[in-house]
Amino acid sequence: MRFASSVIGLAATASTAAAVTAANSGIKGFNYGAFFLNQAAKQQADFEYEFNRAKNLPGTSGWTSARLYSMIQWGTASDVISAIPAAIQTKTTLLLGLWVSGSDQAITNEIAALKAAINQYGSAFTDLVVGISVGSEDLYRDASGEIGVGPQKLIDCISQVRSAIAGTPLAGVPVGHVDTYDSFLNGTNRAVIDNIDWLGFDGYPYWEQTKPNSIGDAHERFYDGFNKTLALAGNKPVYVTETGWPVSGKTVNLAVPSPENARIYWQDIACSLISRGVNLWWYDLQESQWGQADPDFGIFPAGDLNAVSPSYELSC
Repeated sequence: MRFASSVIGLAATASTAAAVTAANSGIKGFNYGAFFLNQAAKQQADFEYEFNRAKNLPGTSGWTSARLYSMIQWGTASDVISAIPAAIQTKTTLLLGLWVSGSDQAITNEIAALKAAINQYGSAFTDLVVGISVGSEDLYRDASGEIGVGPQKLIDCISQVRSAIAGTPLAGVPVGHVDTYDSFLNGTNRAVIDNIDWLGFDGYPYWEQTKPNSIGDAHERFYDGFNKTLALAGNKPVYVTETGWPVSGKTVNLAVPSPENARIYWQDIACSLISRGVNLWWYDLQESQWGQADPDFGIFPAGDLNAVSPSYELSC
């Protein structure tokens, strides 16, 4: 029993230390998927091209971080995603993601890729990692009858990740989970919050079709969910891991996609979060490539990122 108590004490200390390093520090970045719309896997050169473009945006600067959804190269069982060497080459910081939905094998494969990345790239990789997200909107999908995981399974995955990084250079990196605010507010998921160092908030007024969600309502919709999540998080930091407004697509209730409305949303939401120093990963840099997204949340339209112009102004 004394041994067990010591282990619990050490775990609590480690969690506290991680929570300290998890504090918001004004990180700015984008979400990056593992494949294009035609299902072709992104290669290292593709990620480097995107990361370098994000660093050189007109009217704004400092977008030097990437949020990933998976550690695994698209189309493989557990190969390390090529975004890792791309981040090393471009000095892009990383909010890692481990995909846990679908099967019990998912987290096993993700951890295998994470360990392989540590062994293969060493400190050149680990020094870039600002956080690890175990899962993405899994609680939301599970509650919606889609392929997700429930709270207890998610907690088990979080525990497996903490065990996997113990004794590695990533041991002190804060571990969190990304989900919708209503998922965090669901009392049955409270135990998940108790087991993470930070909360990742995904907020899209565009999709909130049961409430007033015009671009004029967007500020209230976004900050209503964000502030509720802050209150629920207590002393744990909340990152904004996904938000944006589409430049094209269907109208959802009162939400009209357009470059003009996306500009308003950027100026209102992105700029206010930046001024507050909240860690922010916008959705997203370019969504339509080798296909047309519908709706399209990308700042850039389809085409060569260095040849096309942003669909709206990015100054604050």
